Amino acid sequence: MSDPTTEAPPSSVHPLFYNYPTPKEAPETPYSAEIKPVPALRGLPLAIAASAVSNIGPLQTILWKTAGFGGLRDINELEDEQPRYEPTVIPVKDVEVEGGERTNGDRKEEKDYMDDGKDDREGSKSYHSISWYHSQYLSGSLTPTAVAKALLPLIRRDTNPPGQHSVAWLSTNPERVLAAAEASTERYREGKPLGQLDGVPVAVKDEVDVEGMPKCLGSRIDFTPKENITSWCVKKWEEEGAVVLGKTNMHQLGLDTTNLNPHMQTPLNPHSPSPTNLYYTGGSSGGSAHTVSLNLVPLSLGADGGGSIRIPSSFCGLYGLKPSSGRISAAPTPSLAPSCGVIGPLASSIADLRTGYEILARADPSHPTSSLFPPPSQPLHATPPATKHLGIYAPWFTPSACPDPEVRRLVQRALDYYTSPAGGSYTLTPITLPYLPAGQNAHAMTIMSEITSGISPTHIPLFTPANKLLLSTSAATPAHDVLLAQKLRNLLMRHLAFLYRKYPGLIIVSPTTPMRGWKVGSLATDLGKYGASESDAQRLCMRYVWLANFTGCPAISCPVGYVESNNSNTNTNNINNNQKEKDKKVKEEEEEGKGLPIGLMGMGEWGSEVELLRFAEDGMGVLGKGGLKPPGELVGAVGGKGFPGFVNIEAIIGR
Repeated sequence: MSDPTTEAPPSSVHPLFYNYPTPKEAPETPYSAEIKPVPALRGLPLAIAASAVSNIGPLQTILWKTAGFGGLRDINELEDEQPRYEPTVIPVKDVEVEGGERTNGDRKEEKDYMDDGKDDREGSKSYHSISWYHSQYLSGSLTPTAVAKALLPLIRRDTNPPGQHSVAWLSTNPERVLAAAEASTERYREGKPLGQLDGVPVAVKDEVDVEGMPKCLGSRIDFTPKENITSWCVKKWEEEGAVVLGKTNMHQLGLDTTNLNPHMQTPLNPHSPSPTNLYYTGGSSGGSAHTVSLNLVPLSLGADGGGSIRIPSSFCGLYGLKPSSGRISAAPTPSLAPSCGVIGPLASSIADLRTGYEILARADPSHPTSSLFPPPSQPLHATPPATKHLGIYAPWFTPSACPDPEVRRLVQRALDYYTSPAGGSYTLTPITLPYLPAGQNAHAMTIMSEITSGISPTHIPLFTPANKLLLSTSAATPAHDVLLAQKLRNLLMRHLAFLYRKYPGLIIVSPTTPMRGWKVGSLATDLGKYGASESDAQRLCMRYVWLANFTGCPAISCPVGYVESNNSNTNTNNINNNQKEKDKKVKEEEEEGKGLPIGLMGMGEWGSEVELLRFAEDGMGVLGKGGLKPPGELVGAVGGKGFPGFVNIEAIIGR
């Protein structure tokens, strides 16, 4: 770890960091929103193509080149750039640079700082919050045991028939769950709860480990570690008394952003407009988003290597936080993507998101980076900057980059609110961001190489056809290009450092995704045996989110509205078709996205999670008095089994 460095001009006020990039403004580059067309593959043709590519080396190279991954070789600025293999940047505890000298920061106590926020439950009381559960337990109206007994039958896959919500869950351990719930019930009976999280049901993505529960990473392969372990972050929730109901479904290996999983079933978006017009939850933490959106739990754990917390949060109308690289420990569980992936929370309120994050982010003394971070409630700036900057990269907001007018409308409405006194009087500040299309390719090469390196070649034939394609193509990546990607990572981090030093407290804003949702293309084929691969839509979906993963910055997704207009300029199943849609069916598909949630994303400086939570809190009013809209119930959906609706725990228990 390097010595603390600031690179701060004498007249400015900046936090002190370890491993801070040397600020340097990158040259301004033209932005192109064009995506090289790659045909979507579905069903049996996908399976045939995947089998051919996984067995024929030259086809892997052709696909790799077709994706444009070799383009980094054309960037002359990378010749003199040093590679950066790990993006973790750590704020120094309780010190700040002021006028070039280190001073003690005047920080509020943790409880005072985090308790003085707004009440974000107004208007969304249909969702049961952490504080609601706590108050019910304190009054004796409910007990953790009663709640656990009511929820377990809904989520279990090993019963006949399976629970009506089991599609979103991969495993549970009823004995373990009930033991934790009964211990919590006894603590409340004795008047000694551990805190607000005591007895509250939570869910965790199958990417982490929980003692007594298997791990498959959304596949048919057993990835359960030989030692019976629980990841550090899960332990932190359990030490506060949380009842971990089980492990949630995920896109297999976390390798896409729909959560389409032909092997383990696909949890669908609870906000889907109708039983015959269904949308994906987003992924790869789709199971965790699904469970919160339907009120099964108020808080869930996800993992984010390329938007995998923020995209499902946006699609399902939730709040989702991708923390700074290296802040949250999942030890001893190895990361699927060490330099891109992080653990973080999803919740139906800012209060619950903040509670979940603060506990997850408690320092792990045995972890090389988590142990060095300051307390999670410590703001980055002891004294908030005089101007609250929201960074606007103008090309991101154009119709070519964000084709859906409803996304643009709702995001613009949110920005108008933020600049008003009610929203915190933020200032919209124009910024530049260089080499974004190339950077997205660099991120893709990096995370794919990391995941592929951790997979045995003997396992590849056992994955879904879409993942066979991705893993086989990734295996064709030359080491030279992976190194160029790390050079571009450093260039981007240095440019961001320049922006953060020029505009202290800067939060770079964008839509979370330019899509109003990702529609299931064919219920019979896409949700069938082989699934689907839609590379173009995946790249569009990830247009804004990848930058935070590649550079290690924290980012948050906040719901800012719901689709009202029937007008859409894009069909996500063929995003490169710019001609007017004449087919009536396609037009109907465009109209039936009404009611889907839209998210706004803010990306802050390394270690600025507190500021991002404040930003999200400041924007709650954009939803109006109605607040978050819980999903309705869709009857008669996939396979005639029905689409399970919003869960009311009081009704289930019989109160």
